[in-house]
Amino acid sequence: MAYTFSFEKLNVWVDSKELVKLIYSETKNFPSEEKFGLTNQLRRASVSIASNIAEGTSRNTNKDKAHFTTIAFSSLMEVLNQIIIAKELNFIDENNYQTIRVEIEKISNKLNALRKSQLNN
Repeated sequence: MAYTFSFEKLNVWVDSKELVKLIYSETKNFPSEEKFGLTNQLRRASVSIASNIAEGTSRNTNKDKAHFTTIAFSSLMEVLNQIIIAKELNFIDENNYQTIRVEIEKISNKLNALRKSQLNN
């Protein structure tokens, strides 16, 4: 069995990875002319959430760890903004939009809790 890194044990990382899969699945249905626009932006921002959580766990100080958690939160808000725009452009239906919003809210709560714990240690 391969070594499990600390970020792999974080529920918020697991949730953010699931959000990436949701975003990739949903953006497959976007218009082809959006391939280098909203599709690419959404995919990159969603991957950035999980990546910054992972990168933050490798840092030595809690302040540094909290910094990367803040960046992950910022990327999450970028995804939310882009999902709202995609919904308004009718690229996403109401059901899928609500599903993604629920995931974003869950991850945002966990990121806030993680950041708080990093700053209080």
